[in-house]
Amino acid sequence: MKCPACSNQLQETTVSDVTVDVCKGGCGGIWFDHFEIKKFDEPHESAGDALLQTERDAELTVDHTKRLKCPKCDDIVMMRHFFSIKKEVTVDECPACGGFWLDSGELGGIRSLFNTEEERHKAAQEYFSEVFGDQFAAMKAESQEKLKKARKIANMFRFICPSYYIPGKQDWGAF
Repeated sequence: MKCPACSNQLQETTVSDVTVDVCKGGCGGIWFDHFEIKKFDEPHESAGDALLQTERDAELTVDHTKRLKCPKCDDIVMMRHFFSIKKEVTVDECPACGGFWLDSGELGGIRSLFNTEEERHKAAQEYFSEVFGDQFAAMKAESQEKLKKARKIANMFRFICPSYYIPGKQDWGAF
């Protein structure tokens, strides 16, 4: 595979039980296949330490404004987005295969964001509540009001049509 940032040949590197593709001697970027990054994104996961100091060419500069093509999928342009709600590290993700491209230094930045997956989820929930909390509270109140109205209507029908008499379901009568 070719490096999407500098077109250098990526080298397969096995860390623990995971094989990733690293741009050694080039820009120092790392390609993670779908879900592989989860094994390296927290500081207590010692497997990621081996990837933090990837050999790179110090004179090589990478244009971070350029949209990158996926090294695995033909002609698929990767999406650039923040890795977490802290908005400190941007990553490139392939919408087709789910792989991640991390430029040199981004893995270290990701590992410094949260200590555990639980912290990451808690921060995301807090952010979600901060952004959408008022809207959800209003929607919930509206739903509760609609539920009360629906129950009132259902109670009125209970007297008109007792539960033992459901039209079309009884063996007796004209219907």
